[in-house]
Amino acid sequence: MVRRMRERLADGLSIPIDEIRLALGRFGPRGWLVAGSSGLATLLAIGLTAAIIDSPLFIRMTPVRSQDHVIWLASALLVGLIAGTFVGRAPAGHGRKAVSGGVLSVLAVGCPICNKLVVLLLGVSGALTVFGPAQLYLGALSVVLLAWTFRLRVRAVVQACSLPGLRPGGKDGPCVISEP
Repeated sequence: MVRRMRERLADGLSIPIDEIRLALGRFGPRGWLVAGSSGLATLLAIGLTAAIIDSPLFIRMTPVRSQDHVIWLASALLVGLIAGTFVGRAPAGHGRKAVSGGVLSVLAVGCPICNKLVVLLLGVSGALTVFGPAQLYLGALSVVLLAWTFRLRVRAVVQACSLPGLRPGGKDGPCVISEP
């Protein structure tokens, strides 16, 4: 049973490079603009709320760890790419997974003792000794969830390209109108 679950998970996360190339090729200027601005907005939103970026509004009580930078950058990149897939013909969907991954990213890179809910539930010592080390796993879960969402969005973009009247690839672009 566990082996079957692993195979399904591995099948769901594997992305052929041609599908990624096709999906990214369909972005166009508007899609890349949306992807870049969404990634930048995510960097700022998470960076300012978690005090990774210095701000006079909030002072972080624990130092920023290297894992926080990695999770922060990976999350912003994936959120930007996911946002870019929503531009075009692909049907909308999987937005809740992207939002969940973003929320987990904020929890994963935030200051453990600055999170009032965590301090309320665990106390300051519990926030540092229990929640602090668990943030790495929350971050990994966040990045996996965002990668899975990107995989589903890539699949939706590729399937939209295979609608009647369209065919993938060629010198004319990533998805062109088929000739009768």
